[in-house]
Amino acid sequence: MAKPQVDLLVRKSKVVREGERALSLRAQEDRGRRWADDHGYDVREVWKENLSAWSDIERPKQDAAMAAVLAGEVSALWCFALDRFSRKGAESVIPLLGKARVIFDYEQLDSSNERDRQWILQRSEDARAYSQRLSHNVRTTKTRQRSEGRWLSQAPFGLKVDKARKLAPDTDEYAGADYSPWEVVVRIFTDIANGTSCRALARAFNVEGVADITGRKWHAGAIRKIVIHPVYEGWQAINPKRIDPVAYLDETGARVRCVPDDVVPHMISEELAARARQVLSGHLLMDRTPVPGRASALLAGRLTCAGCGRSMLASGNSYVCQTNQSGGDCAARASVSRVTIEKRVAERWLARVSASDPEDPLMATVAGRWTALQKPTETQELREARAAVSEAEATLGRFHADDRAGFYEGRSARYRMPAKTDAENRLTAAEERLAKLDTKSVDITFLTEGYAAQYWETAGPALRRELIATAIDRVRVSKAPGRGVRLTDDRVQIEWAITEDA
Repeated sequence: MAKPQVDLLVRKSKVVREGERALSLRAQEDRGRRWADDHGYDVREVWKENLSAWSDIERPKQDAAMAAVLAGEVSALWCFALDRFSRKGAESVIPLLGKARVIFDYEQLDSSNERDRQWILQRSEDARAYSQRLSHNVRTTKTRQRSEGRWLSQAPFGLKVDKARKLAPDTDEYAGADYSPWEVVVRIFTDIANGTSCRALARAFNVEGVADITGRKWHAGAIRKIVIHPVYEGWQAINPKRIDPVAYLDETGARVRCVPDDVVPHMISEELAARARQVLSGHLLMDRTPVPGRASALLAGRLTCAGCGRSMLASGNSYVCQTNQSGGDCAARASVSRVTIEKRVAERWLARVSASDPEDPLMATVAGRWTALQKPTETQELREARAAVSEAEATLGRFHADDRAGFYEGRSARYRMPAKTDAENRLTAAEERLAKLDTKSVDITFLTEGYAAQYWETAGPALRRELIATAIDRVRVSKAPGRGVRLTDDRVQIEWAITEDA
């Protein structure tokens, strides 16, 4: 006669130290197999998890194990201990009571025994209470350490951490090289602030053989992460389940230094960091005179693929979807002839600015951007102030988008007010700085009095790029309905540069 079958559910947290009872997965499995032999069962499946039992993430292995025993696929489910099963309290074990046999070996409890029901419920609530205390203690300790300026994880690229958990620039030169990791960081901020794209800088690093933290090739995303990270200015930072880190704020709402006071002057300056981020986000117009490594195509950086939302790159005689170009899969990837799309966009730019009257909200934006082009020396401070406002508005917008999406719920709720306060403070400071500056614009009536076409014809490639940029922020291109189909206006959606306060 065949023996009844039992599944084993084994779990060990990969994050939290749990004491002597935290047996390894192998030790738990061995113990479960001994139980099966002693009680006349055959082990059918071993469900292994290496994650926290008190977590917002899904536990597919536990769900599968519970479904199997509740459906009668096996006669029993064995688990080493109640806190291995779950730390979410009675709600996790109530569905099993009286419906399936689950063995909690450490406590010697059996969910199919009436006398064990009360103990299972009590012990599961005890496990929940323990987990909450542990979580609270860990959060409290980390909050205190962060408020003291201690860096709690591995030092970011270009930095090193001392015994007091404070950071400082890593100025030790690489073996066989005449530069240090910190010099690479400084170059990243400087080059991006001067208008070099992340992609172009990554290519330059790879050609030069510049080492990164992993020993692999540089990518644009790695450079972007360095530029946006507050730590390079010496600020404590948190990264709550998101790509972009934010400055950590203490209980008073103030940012916290994670470097010693005497190291602060050697960090990236606030001015250089702000400028690099403004250029990176596209809020600060730059001198676009063609130079090696800088985009020269008329619409580079402005075209996006409607299929995936990513940029379209100039490749040969066409603009192509970046996702497809990099080996990804865009179901509705767009591709368009450079000559055709550039002519179409230029025609629509000319038509719009020529037909606009000076009170058109678009022309307020054009005037501000044209002023920045015509008076770069006089308006540099103004340009940077406007860019700071735009960047701060975008940051606050991202916060509200995350808030509406439910990002700051559950265990991430504690990050909501610090992130909101930081975003609002940055916007307020940027607006106050802008209000103090002269905002007079140069005359742009030539664009609205019939001379735009003539000016366009006499402009060089770099100036044409900037003329487009005065009025157009983004151009979305949709996939053609078939090969060889001519470009139609409905496939080209232009996002005109009308600011909210224009």
